[in-house]
Amino acid sequence: MWSFWENKSFKKYDYIIVGAGITGLSTAASLIEKNPKAKIAILERGFLPTGASTKNAGFACFGSLSEIASDLDTMSETELQDLVSNRLQGLEKLRHRLGDKKIGYKEYGGYELILDKQIPYIEKLDKVNQLLQPIFEGKNVFKTKDGLIEGFGFNARHVRRIVYNRFEGQIHTGKMMKSLLNYVQKRGVTIFTGCEVIGFEDAETEGKNNVTVKIKNPLEDTTIELITSKLAVCTNAFSKKLIPDLDLEAGRGQVLVTKPFKYLRFKGTFHLDEGFYYFRNFGKRIILGGGRNMDFEGENTTKLETTELIIEDLKSKLSDIIIPKQKFEIDTTWAGIMAFTESSKTKTPLLQNYSKNVVLGVRLGGMGVALGSKLGDEIANLIEN
Repeated sequence: MWSFWENKSFKKYDYIIVGAGITGLSTAASLIEKNPKAKIAILERGFLPTGASTKNAGFACFGSLSEIASDLDTMSETELQDLVSNRLQGLEKLRHRLGDKKIGYKEYGGYELILDKQIPYIEKLDKVNQLLQPIFEGKNVFKTKDGLIEGFGFNARHVRRIVYNRFEGQIHTGKMMKSLLNYVQKRGVTIFTGCEVIGFEDAETEGKNNVTVKIKNPLEDTTIELITSKLAVCTNAFSKKLIPDLDLEAGRGQVLVTKPFKYLRFKGTFHLDEGFYYFRNFGKRIILGGGRNMDFEGENTTKLETTELIIEDLKSKLSDIIIPKQKFEIDTTWAGIMAFTESSKTKTPLLQNYSKNVVLGVRLGGMGVALGSKLGDEIANLIEN
């Protein structure tokens, strides 16, 4: 039951966005930048964004050498260039919109630890550099720095080479999301949390384009309906709950963070085993995530919980490879949910007109920090046309 006041102030919008993660907030930011008077609402089912936007490891990256070289087996060179370029543009958009200080951006550089089975990728380093030069103003992205194996204290029995990328950085995920929330709220965007969308209906009513958005009422066994001219679905891995037939599957990422060390020998962002593992410093702590390749079937889930199998594997990576001569204590662990294609044939986000007044922007392939701002801009452009 709507009161007169609620009906006047809270029911109708120019744009409604489902999902308050990086993509949803970036879509709202692009829309309100283009049309400052637009009435925009974001609907988020959780207290905080539910997927990976507040649960990632804080990498400002666009792909390691082995990942990019491996992608050449399934993508054309042009497709790969477009993918890397979109990731870079997304990061630049995020930094420009919010400012480096507000997202805790630090460009310490990125590194890939090359194990025995990745050594053949070193032979492709020159080819990958040449491929990426048009994107990076003619500069080489990757180069080997094997002397850092000992300097960083890694286990040389496992780590055979190190590849350095000076264009990679790290962010403070919490600061970034808080700044993005503040950015859109200061410009008049309304954000409703604890607001689960259970369906929508796109129809023309009285000669106008309208979408009815149905929300579960947490206080009663009833449905609340909002009306919007345009709807954007930005729920990534959770999108199948609204649209079951999408080419999309969930991929859980588990993460741990250590207690601070008295002395930590490395600083930067690091990739391991074709990007399936990733770690970084946060001050004198280590944040380490990954291991999805240990149990692809089990990690194809939207359950926000960790498993003993993956967390123990991450601990072994710490003790066997990353800090073999140091004792460590785990401070906390958590999990986030990413979205990938079921066919595994593309890493391009899914952007489309689902219906006349509904746009879909999901499936960021574990690259939400890099792609979210760019995808949000593309969603805003598509929804206005």
